[in-house]
Amino acid sequence: MAATDERTRQLNGTCASSVDMELFLHYSLIPSLFIILVLSFLQRWEHRRQRNDTSYLMGNHFGIIIPLDFVGTFNNRWSYGIAFGATANKVMFLFLEGYQPLQVPQWAQAFVLLIGGIEVGLSHFPFFACLSSEFRLVSSILGFSYSLIWFAVTILHITQCPHGRFLGRFETIMFNWPSLLCLSFLLGRFLYMFVKSLRVRLGWELQTEEKPFLEIHQAEHVKQLLRKPPLHEKKKSWFQTRIYEWDPCFQFPSRMIGTTVLAFICLYLFIVMEFSVFMYVRDQLDVFESELESYITSMNQTGPLTTVILQVKEMMNVSKGVWVVTILPASLTCVSYLFHILACYRKHMKRLWAGNKYFLPLKFHNPSSSQCVVAIARYSGWQIAYILWGYFIIHVMQSLCGMVIMYSLVLPVVHSQGLEMLRGLGIGILPISIVLGLMILQVWIASSFFLQPKIGAADKQKPLALNNRKAFHNFNYFLFFYNVLLGLGACLSRLLISCVLGTWLIARIDRTIMQNGYEGVDMGFSAWIGMLYVDHYHTNPMLVSFCHILITSHRERKLQQAVKYEYLNQSAGPRISARSRTRWLLLQTLINNPRLVMLRKSKPGHGSREFPQILLTGSES
Repeated sequence: MAATDERTRQLNGTCASSVDMELFLHYSLIPSLFIILVLSFLQRWEHRRQRNDTSYLMGNHFGIIIPLDFVGTFNNRWSYGIAFGATANKVMFLFLEGYQPLQVPQWAQAFVLLIGGIEVGLSHFPFFACLSSEFRLVSSILGFSYSLIWFAVTILHITQCPHGRFLGRFETIMFNWPSLLCLSFLLGRFLYMFVKSLRVRLGWELQTEEKPFLEIHQAEHVKQLLRKPPLHEKKKSWFQTRIYEWDPCFQFPSRMIGTTVLAFICLYLFIVMEFSVFMYVRDQLDVFESELESYITSMNQTGPLTTVILQVKEMMNVSKGVWVVTILPASLTCVSYLFHILACYRKHMKRLWAGNKYFLPLKFHNPSSSQCVVAIARYSGWQIAYILWGYFIIHVMQSLCGMVIMYSLVLPVVHSQGLEMLRGLGIGILPISIVLGLMILQVWIASSFFLQPKIGAADKQKPLALNNRKAFHNFNYFLFFYNVLLGLGACLSRLLISCVLGTWLIARIDRTIMQNGYEGVDMGFSAWIGMLYVDHYHTNPMLVSFCHILITSHRERKLQQAVKYEYLNQSAGPRISARSRTRWLLLQTLINNPRLVMLRKSKPGHGSREFPQILLTGSES
């Protein structure tokens, strides 16, 4: 093992990569800006061609392009998610504050990180802009070329120096294979876009609407609400009941898919980096342990510190083993959190669509509009940071629990001290069991002697009405002094449980760890609530369906007017006035609902006053 590590270090010591990825990131801004200008020019040209207006923004030749609609995009969700995944390496460097393009004083580090984030976003902007652009043929060529550049440079960087000094062989591959996989997917996606757009341009295929106003799943959701519920619900499987049930009438927006994909890749990279640091620390501890062994050998194992040194060596070995073992449960916990957050997003959105806000704290029933708009921008980044820091905190907590288990249960058995360990456990558990038993006994006495009987046989519990009041007052008096001592243990248990739950749920941005009344202090939970409200107000299926009906009706009226004026002299059928049609529908409504006649405002001189009376008389007969 040592020889392999030494050989790897020698190999990388002679390795000199001709590609500096940080320098390449700076130079990638040149083709990125070129692609942005080209797409912006096409966007402005198309806007002027369609609307023929003289308004201008950014001069008279360029328009504003958006990389991704963070609110209402449901198409190409996985393409956007993979594009986010391609940025994982740079996001991790930003998270660890390892990428700083400028050297400034300590007080200006926040501005440097902001500049670094803007530079990383600008260098990866073409991926999203080419995916969302309406000019499929040009954007596919530009996106494929830009992705190919990044893919080739990353491959060159890996092939020149595939190994590292911490993980050894293939360390660079372990860090960069997720980005390579995402870039490969983007190459395939842009190639598919090019072929499809070329077939459309040649007339071999019809161009389909890329982004409809009303999505199919939103229309299906509205149809499902208008249908009668089935008399007998379909039997669900154990997975559907306990884990997750797929809903064809609901889709996660591209923002949630991209956040989840990027969080998965960043979590993997964070675990690899953490393991690299662990390998470095382990090597240093091995050197320190060898020095301790040489000291013991020089003292012939009779020195005054021999026992302490052996205990320190044992603690180092135990801590190294526990840290490695707890990597898996900590990572699985965070992975399950990512899936659970998606399930909670769907559950919360459906509750908001139904008008149910009772699952939210009272102060979040009417949040600030500006805070909600800011929350939609904060959520994705904060979710990834919460997952990464949550993994590290959960890993530390599980390692401490593992150390406690090792020193309390395992090591005593290894050192042939099992009986002493059992005796100590018995001495520690017995007082706790007695205290819990006395607490349960108090509840049983209160239920049996100090409450009146049930009023009805079907009641689940006795009414809150005191019985045997004299005995009850004596019971309270003598237990008052005991409960003072018992409250100390309850207070400590409250603190311990709060710490455990707080650290265990720190990665859950959808659930606050603050007490009731202090939820507003939890900035992550506030971002979650604001994001839910923005999505609720802009992607509610009922609201979108209503707006779709209005837009469709408006377009139909404009089309009818255009056809009427164009073929005015060639009209073959009778001409129907819109006013006459409205009056006919009004008459039909009044005939079917004669009581509405009394609620109408009468206008003198318009029609006969006997008409309402005729309708009422006809309805009564």
